[in-house]
Amino acid sequence: MAVEPPGVRTREEQREDSDAGVIARSRDEPELFAVLFYRYADAVHRYLARRVGPEAAEDLTADTFTTAFQRRHSYDLTRADARPWLFGIATNLVARHRRAEARRLKALAKVPEPVEHEEPVADRAVARAGATGLRPELAAALARLSARHRDVVLLVAWADLGYEEAAQALGVPVGTVRSRLNRARSRLRAALGGSDPTALREADAHA
Repeated sequence: MAVEPPGVRTREEQREDSDAGVIARSRDEPELFAVLFYRYADAVHRYLARRVGPEAAEDLTADTFTTAFQRRHSYDLTRADARPWLFGIATNLVARHRRAEARRLKALAKVPEPVEHEEPVADRAVARAGATGLRPELAAALARLSARHRDVVLLVAWADLGYEEAAQALGVPVGTVRSRLNRARSRLRAALGGSDPTALREADAHA
């Protein structure tokens, strides 16, 4: 971001700091925690907006960083990258909004695929549904996944976490992540007529 967080070090100095370093210093200088917000708030908000819609995402993004700030003293400083931690908090907050997520996916599943001569109308329908480029059949397939399978596949597909990072985010062994991801992909593939569910990233790239 172009704007510097108030009261913190220069942009060059910030870039040299690992997330763990920022968190460590913020324990004595709380205002430094703003660096993490400036680094990751946009990414966390995009992830949450895709799951629960833009309006709920605003509050959940704020809650994610408030919770992270409150828990910074218990952060494992051996983990230089705080993204798994932040996305884990965000995912736990989504768990309190499962109904909103389910309603969103079901609404997106009913949005007709746009065709060339109807594109403006379809665009308006998509906007009303709070869509982010998610295909209706994919939204329907995601809605049918269990919460734990949906969490892992979306952390990998939308939060762009690796398996180890997703395991950190969810607080489960990496083998559990692999198992859940394999099951989720298998179910998505079956629902999508054999197409590769990793197209989640491609479908969402046009958001």
